[in-house]
Amino acid sequence: MKNELKRVTGLLVIEVVNSNPNGDPDRESDPRQRPNGRGEISPVSFKRKLRDLIDDHDSLFFRSLPEFYVDHAENFCILESRGRNRKKITDEMGKDVKTFDQKEFLESQFVKKYWDARVFGNTFLEESANKGYIKSGVVQFGVGISISPVDIVRYTNTNKAGVQEGKNSGMAPLAFRVVEHGVYCMPFFINPNYAEKTGCTAADIELLKILIPMAYDLNRSAIRPDVRIRHAWYIEHLNPLGSCADYKLFEALTPTRIGNPNDPSTSWLDYCDKTELPEELAAQVGSIVDLVR
Repeated sequence: MKNELKRVTGLLVIEVVNSNPNGDPDRESDPRQRPNGRGEISPVSFKRKLRDLIDDHDSLFFRSLPEFYVDHAENFCILESRGRNRKKITDEMGKDVKTFDQKEFLESQFVKKYWDARVFGNTFLEESANKGYIKSGVVQFGVGISISPVDIVRYTNTNKAGVQEGKNSGMAPLAFRVVEHGVYCMPFFINPNYAEKTGCTAADIELLKILIPMAYDLNRSAIRPDVRIRHAWYIEHLNPLGSCADYKLFEALTPTRIGNPNDPSTSWLDYCDKTELPEELAAQVGSIVDLVR
């Protein structure tokens, strides 16, 4: 594939139903929530789901990818993986990272191997003296914020088998913590300005487009059974520097709350959906696609 990246503005519209989309370790894994009651989904949480889909090359999902990715699986590994060997990864960089230049860095095994380092950037070289190779990524996700405040439901889980010696049953007080209902908007951006620094290619971005709609569907859990990406808007600009202000696109595609926006919603019907850009904005961008369609 030719490395012809375009400037992209994206917006995920995520509906959460009786699920915890992102637990807060500072609040006993409660769903993340701001002081004003609006829910949060962190960029780290969302990117982790994309990484997990790629990390397992033996999975049904990976084996169902287009032939190009399956045949070149060694080029689509995950740097931010559990149990990684830092020395081995350093060796994959080739030469002394304190002295090698940008061209040598881009030709290294490190760049060729790790998809997430090429796409999201990395700080793995932070321990070296050469700070020039700590690069921001081509793709950045923002914080997902709910349109209205969310209600958090908490229950105590029971365990029939029990976990304490001498007891046939047990309880996990308030272990079940979920958002009853919420609609979150998470922006994302593709900036081709950094592609020549991280080695990100058009093939890497095409893979990202495949991953995004599957992020929650293929990563369900007991505490996160029903998180739906209603829309994954992917808007290409007419030029690499951008042809329209990002905030105008976000405002045009964010669903409108029906009724009092400060009341928690109970269903998708509490929102007026947005399914297209106004004509004057559509004329300022190259194309708009909903990746979930």
